[in-house]
Amino acid sequence: MAGDDSRFSITLDVPAPPARVFEVMADVERWHEWTPSVTSLKRLDAGPFLIGSRAVIKQPKFPQALWTVTSIEKGRSFTWENRAPGIRVIARHSVEATASGSRVTLSLRYQGLLARILAHLTRNITNRYLKMEADGLSARAQNPAFRY
Repeated sequence: MAGDDSRFSITLDVPAPPARVFEVMADVERWHEWTPSVTSLKRLDAGPFLIGSRAVIKQPKFPQALWTVTSIEKGRSFTWENRAPGIRVIARHSVEATASGSRVTLSLRYQGLLARILAHLTRNITNRYLKMEADGLSARAQNPAFRY
C-alpha cells in the first residue's frame, strides 16, 4: 500500500461500471455513509463537483481539514488538496474500466517541510483509512439500493 516515505496508495477491482464508481466517489457529502474513515464531510459550495470545489472533512483521530479540488476528469478521477503550514496533502481518487468492471486507485501524498514526519507518524492510520475507503466504495458502488 505504501510507496516512498510520503506516498500511500491502494488499488482494487470493483465489479461495477466506472460511471457508477465515479458517481459514488464524487458524491463526497455521502462518504460518511459508507466509510468509517470519515465522520462528516460538508461541501462549502453548491452545484457540480468541479475544480475549486471545497469541503471540510472530519475524520477520527485527525483535526478537521479543508480540501479543495485541484483537478477533475469527469467520470475518471479527481484530485484535491489540503494545506497547512509546512505541509500539503494531495489525495487522488481514480477509476478505470476493466473487463469485469472497474479498477479503483486511491492515493495520498504528503509534500512540504513536515511531509516525512507526518507521513511517518500517520502511516498506519493512513493505510487503514485508505483500505476502509476502498472497501466502502466498492460495497456502495455494487449496491443497487443506493441511487444517486
